[in-house]
Amino acid sequence: MDCTVAGIAPSAAPQVDFALVGHPESWSAAADVFSALRGPEQTPLPDDEIRDILPWIPPRAVCRVAVKSIAAAEAHGLYIDSFIPPDRLDAGCVQENLTRVRAAAAYAIKAGARIVSLGGFSSILLEGKFDQLPPGRATVFTTGNTLTVAFIVQGIEKMCALQGRNLWQSTLLVVGATGDVGSGCVRCLAGKVRRVQLVARNVERLRRLAVELEGEGVEIEIGTDLAQFSEQADLAICAASLPSPSLLLDNIAADALVCDAGYPKNLSPDAETSRATVFFGGLGQITGGLTFDPDLRGILNHHPFPDVAHGCLLEGIALTLEGRFESFSRGRGAITPKLVEEIEMIAARHGIYLAPFFNGDGPLPLTMK
Repeated sequence: MDCTVAGIAPSAAPQVDFALVGHPESWSAAADVFSALRGPEQTPLPDDEIRDILPWIPPRAVCRVAVKSIAAAEAHGLYIDSFIPPDRLDAGCVQENLTRVRAAAAYAIKAGARIVSLGGFSSILLEGKFDQLPPGRATVFTTGNTLTVAFIVQGIEKMCALQGRNLWQSTLLVVGATGDVGSGCVRCLAGKVRRVQLVARNVERLRRLAVELEGEGVEIEIGTDLAQFSEQADLAICAASLPSPSLLLDNIAADALVCDAGYPKNLSPDAETSRATVFFGGLGQITGGLTFDPDLRGILNHHPFPDVAHGCLLEGIALTLEGRFESFSRGRGAITPKLVEEIEMIAARHGIYLAPFFNGDGPLPLTMK
């Protein structure tokens, strides 16, 4: 049986301004990519064979990406799949996955990419320590997390406005609060809500973040257990580094607004959110034009709306269109409201905006409550 997967050799791309490094969010996503790359003439493989084969596939470019700006700029790049198996995102596989990210980075450097966006766990593994990557004199790296934060914050504010919620009177819960994305969201929203609840695994990091916010007069609670807070939150941002959708939000208001910004997603399918409004956050839409070669639309960006992608990947594209080849987002704790505003303006200048709202059930109706 032919189990090979086609890829694009670094020298095959005539122009590479940027590279996007990602990984499958789920086994179904991995199967879709695998089948598309093998070609329609090949018989689809059973799930168990895909699980056996995927760990042996080295990182490689799976398609070319072309982007057009509404400001008449164009950029060309590669999507590089690190092929990190979805069930190997836990702490026990850190070194194995770092090896894959380094190989993906080396591929981007060899291809001549001037800027590389690291998506999902690709950036979490490094925590901004780009010196762990292969040296590339003409290549810079960004985690892309600042634009992710921008789209999460925009999404919270827009959904509150659409539903008639009073943001200023809300209690905001942030899960994964000390991570790069979580802490960036906290800094942008803490001064706009009544109370903030911060959840993370590391108590010392929680205390440092609390001290920073308390210095600005923010009412705050911290904890490592979601059930310990004194009142129920009516806004929640889930931005934890979880290897699978396993988060349960049992202690939030029944009609809460919940932004699941995980990559992979955070919320467990068993989470009791029947009355809550859940939307996937941190996503943007390219309005100038986005094409893949080969055409992997609906596979690499499996969303109910066209030309939607994660903010972590879109940041590298926006910076390329702007002609700014720099490490805009470097790692944990450096995202500020000023930087968020700056990357928002850059993205908007090129027609990269907040994506339409949707969740696992599909598009959300934009109606007032």
